[in-house]
Amino acid sequence: MNITAGKYKGQKITAPDKNITRPTLSKVRMSVFNTLQAIVDFEGASFLDMYAGSGIMGLEALSRGFSKVVSIEKNKKVYNVIKSNFKKYEKDNDLKLILGDSLKICEKINEKFNIIYIDPPYFSGIYEASLCAVSNIANGIIILEHVTEVDLSNYNVLKQKKYGDKFITFIIKDKEKRR
Repeated sequence: MNITAGKYKGQKITAPDKNITRPTLSKVRMSVFNTLQAIVDFEGASFLDMYAGSGIMGLEALSRGFSKVVSIEKNKKVYNVIKSNFKKYEKDNDLKLILGDSLKICEKINEKFNIIYIDPPYFSGIYEASLCAVSNIANGIIILEHVTEVDLSNYNVLKQKKYGDKFITFIIKDKEKRR
């Protein structure tokens, strides 16, 4: 697996066990960040990857110019692989990896994030709980990677794209509706 663009383009990333994680495909990562780039200035912006999995989304964000990146991973084995990948980039960047349950951790975070990426295990049924957990720390766009319907009644959908059986949905809270 490689970082697709930015200052670390082409850097190889070790992927965790494929039976545990499902890394976002490179064409989907490129599309997500190209869409974001048309909406948000990455310089000075913060990115939260709520379910890090392989950690690639956080590294893509860092490579493309986000100033702060935080990734959360619950599985200790996967966390160790991500930690190993992150070591190479931590020294010169504001890059943080947290071990634990994303739902609990997000409710305790005292900072806001410009972009939040939510991609929990498919069919886990925790999309709505995830949106609730980040409601106080979201300061911009939330991106969902999902295969099932998600209740977005309190959000405005900015854009939605379909890739095979999955959707990438860009949303903002109702009160942040842009005109």
